[in-house]
Amino acid sequence: MSETVLVVGGGGREHAITRALAPDAEVYALSSNRNPGIAALAAGTETAEETDTDAVVEYAESVGADAAVVGPEAALAAGAADALNAAGVFTFGPTADAARIETDKAFQREFMADNDIPGTPGFETFDDAAAAADYVESVGEDVAVKPTGLTGGKGVRVTGDQVSHEEAAAYVRGSDHDEWVIEERLVGEEFTVQAFVADGEVRPTPAVQDHKRAYEGDEGPNTGGMGSYSDAGPTLPFMTQEDYHDAVDVLEATVGALPEYTGVLYGQFMLTAEGPTVVEFNARFGDPEAMNVLPVMETPLLDVVVAAREGERLPEPRFANRATVCKYAVPAGYPTDPDSGAEIEVDEATVEAAATAHGGDALLFYASVDAREAGLFTTTSRSFAVVGLGDDIPTAEGIASDALDAAGEGLRIREDIGTEALVRSRVDHMASLRD
Repeated sequence: MSETVLVVGGGGREHAITRALAPDAEVYALSSNRNPGIAALAAGTETAEETDTDAVVEYAESVGADAAVVGPEAALAAGAADALNAAGVFTFGPTADAARIETDKAFQREFMADNDIPGTPGFETFDDAAAAADYVESVGEDVAVKPTGLTGGKGVRVTGDQVSHEEAAAYVRGSDHDEWVIEERLVGEEFTVQAFVADGEVRPTPAVQDHKRAYEGDEGPNTGGMGSYSDAGPTLPFMTQEDYHDAVDVLEATVGALPEYTGVLYGQFMLTAEGPTVVEFNARFGDPEAMNVLPVMETPLLDVVVAAREGERLPEPRFANRATVCKYAVPAGYPTDPDSGAEIEVDEATVEAAATAHGGDALLFYASVDAREAGLFTTTSRSFAVVGLGDDIPTAEGIASDALDAAGEGLRIREDIGTEALVRSRVDHMASLRD
């Protein structure tokens, strides 16, 4: 029997989800922007705010959706999964209460501490900005300063790295947030492991390293993610198999304490000299990390969704032994002052030519763009991503780099992601910490 699946969201992550579902299901999509990549794959699309749960349910019912996959964290926080499930549309995504593992950082840390989740850093929580700022100024060690709510990956300030204690305190006092988490600063290499979760089962995917900083050499402000890479296997070059298994153990312990969780659980870790420590959890696929793991996943994504819906054992996902490098093209001025509403062009033929030249594969994922009759226009966020797939990271990076010639004027790229020099610096850094 054919399945009809609704995908909620219109970014690069949701383009990757739609691409993974489309061969096996009739896919419909709802998002606040018109993503041309999703529109080309979907049987139908609807433009509405992803946080408008009434609109989400109405569209799901109108297309006869058998299941739904919710991409953005804001939609989960608004209760999109709750509303869809209540309407009889099984949703592969956590309820608003379960999604607090991402949407409320104070809850996240207290949940971890209360349930003895391994990899929990030292932390303090505050419900008053002035008290949090005073603590940041007085603490004698470097700390990570985090608002408890959603900030699109741009809300954290780290003393001793990005800012001074005084600058971090001023940031807290000048913010609209009242509740804060102040954590020990973690030193190491960040990586992500995402897992499919249902009925207490955890099915992990390969590790990915995202790059948050806006500019080459890890300079500039944090962004939603300028790009990412994965290796031909479950680990990354600076990791051991034990590091990966320790991270999976953390995810399994978390799900064991949160048995009602359904969807994707994303663990962002800092690999320190002592092993993986949790930077944060997300309650959905990462963007860009979804674009690394889904294209190399050989098990149909629909099989995972249907097994979760039917209460069956989740399949053990199989992954091709290929490396991936994802790089984003973003509007000029992103992330601090992005050039929104600018018309752009994307040369799709260039992406295909890059794959041919290197003997691999290249994929184009549209993200926060708006396709109108007059053309393709930027929004305030990332515009599109290319993913190179090859037998190793250098091959995948070469494909992604050449494919980015598809970006026309008015777009900026962080060129060093996945390069041999940057990957080697990660390996050397981790080796120095272990020594």
